[in-house]
Amino acid sequence: MILPFVKLGALALKTACKPIANRLKKEAGLHPRFRQFIINIAQANHRFTTRMQRRIYGHATDVAIRPLDEEKAVQAAADLLGELFVFTVAGAAVIFEVQRSSRSEARKEEQRKQEFETMKQRDEDLAREIELLKVKIEELEQLARGRGLVGIFHSKHAHGTEDGKAKPS
Repeated sequence: MILPFVKLGALALKTACKPIANRLKKEAGLHPRFRQFIINIAQANHRFTTRMQRRIYGHATDVAIRPLDEEKAVQAAADLLGELFVFTVAGAAVIFEVQRSSRSEARKEEQRKQEFETMKQRDEDLAREIELLKVKIEELEQLARGRGLVGIFHSKHAHGTEDGKAKPS
């Protein structure tokens, strides 16, 4: 019952993240120290991706890589920051869902263990009761034999076979 609400909440959270990420992108380029920080991140990311692409395509990797101009670097870093925010929120939602599911499974497993232990205890109690009843039946048969009342009980020892039915005469 709660699962649809959780999934709906996760979808709403993801939808709400996109405008927040866009706002972060816009604000990122306006503050001077943060702007310089994201430009450095964008340049490092540009160098890394360019080297990887050159290795993949078999081009020379020792060639100097031209840095991005400042506006492209700000835009690239802002895009990276926005995507990072969206993926972080989505990842947190997935982790939350997995933990919730595992807690639910653990509760179910604990309940199954308790039910099993209850059934096991009941089985042991019934086995003890059966043994007690067998002892009482044996005592009654002994009393009946002692008083000459063997025919009254129709016991399997007196007139029956192993399956409890009387022998034909």
